Amino acid sequence: MSNWIGRTFTSDTGWEHLETLVDIGDRMAGSEGERAAAAATRDALAEAGARDAHLDEFEIQGWERGDSAIRADGATYAEAHECIALPRSPAAEVSGTLVDLGHGLPEDFEETDCDGKVVVTRSDVPDHYDRYLHRREKYYHAVEAGAAAFVYRNHVEGCLPPTGSVGTDESPVGDIPAVGVSAETGAQLVRRHEDDDLTVSVTAETSAATSQNVHAELGPETDDVVYVTSHVDAHDISTGAMDNGAGTAMVVELARILAELESDLETRVRFVAFGAEEVGLVGSAYEADRVDLDDVKAVVNADGVAKGRDLALHTHGFDALEDAAEAVADRFEHPVETVPKLGPHSDHWPFTQWGVPGYHAYGKSEGSGRGWGHTHADTLDKLQVRDLREQAILLGALTVHVAAEAVEIPHKEPDEIAEALEDEDLAEGMKITGDWPYDEN
Repeated sequence: MSNWIGRTFTSDTGWEHLETLVDIGDRMAGSEGERAAAAATRDALAEAGARDAHLDEFEIQGWERGDSAIRADGATYAEAHECIALPRSPAAEVSGTLVDLGHGLPEDFEETDCDGKVVVTRSDVPDHYDRYLHRREKYYHAVEAGAAAFVYRNHVEGCLPPTGSVGTDESPVGDIPAVGVSAETGAQLVRRHEDDDLTVSVTAETSAATSQNVHAELGPETDDVVYVTSHVDAHDISTGAMDNGAGTAMVVELARILAELESDLETRVRFVAFGAEEVGLVGSAYEADRVDLDDVKAVVNADGVAKGRDLALHTHGFDALEDAAEAVADRFEHPVETVPKLGPHSDHWPFTQWGVPGYHAYGKSEGSGRGWGHTHADTLDKLQVRDLREQAILLGALTVHVAAEAVEIPHKEPDEIAEALEDEDLAEGMKITGDWPYDEN
């Protein structure tokens, strides 16, 4: 066994940084907590041996949570089970008749009169459905249908109201108030109050804020660069251990590994822990806009790693990325699942949408949707140091492999990505959420 592998099996570098992040607490985009987490990550990357560790600031639309409630027949459901606003929900109080749209599929909106109604949808999709429907897609279907308010009902039991942002790049604050409720509260609302009038109220403050990306580098100073990335921010209702403290801890652990293997690196490796991912991939979009994408050989993005024992990788239709992952899996005789489909919902995407080869690395877990993610239950006790270490070995070896000069990873034309999004039935949702970047002419 190579010495670096053995040292990674006993390394506490990544796990200790994960503990640092979760102990900061609130890491909402633009907050003091996000800034503290970014500064701690900068220092950890420098200590791991990476050079030029620094912060790169940018402006964002800040959002601060106030109170929220759903009232029906004099009952306030926040008194029984918490009702929480979705970030970037506007502050408003509206009333309308409750209409239950179940999973909130596009056809459900087409077949139902939602005008002036309080629309309730689940956070999952049925087993037979062929693609994941993002929360924002369901929200904007409700907006387009004329709904008065949007209620996002968790499908995971445990009295856990889910969070997650609304809004678009052009209009960061959403169009109608939006709240998350637990599976239990959602079931009670639908059972007792379908076709009754509800009042949904949200208070929140918006103001200009500053976020930041964390940068550091290793390897030769080549024009080409391999990005190793995560996001450092998390929703304010939890400590964000899985989403995405573990990803940023992974970036720090990979910096330690690659500092040890620096002589093996044949392409510059740039570590970036992005800010403001949870409010629309803002930090990664900022970075993608300021670099020459032709120089980006590949992106290895860690978002949701270690939440399951085995490593999984979205390869986004890039055959060379799949080949590289399979070569590493064969070398270590360790399972690595590759998913060739496109996944436009993490920080690789501002690069990959323009044809840059990108991995989304995550821990394979049972169940659908985010599981504990985006709820109060996204806590450190759900994770195992063993899984972080094992996946770090695989991702460290994968990064060295991808950085090799002999490994060619062709870019795609943006038209190819757009066509694949159409083929995979993802384009409609991206268009309704304002995330479709391609010329329609």
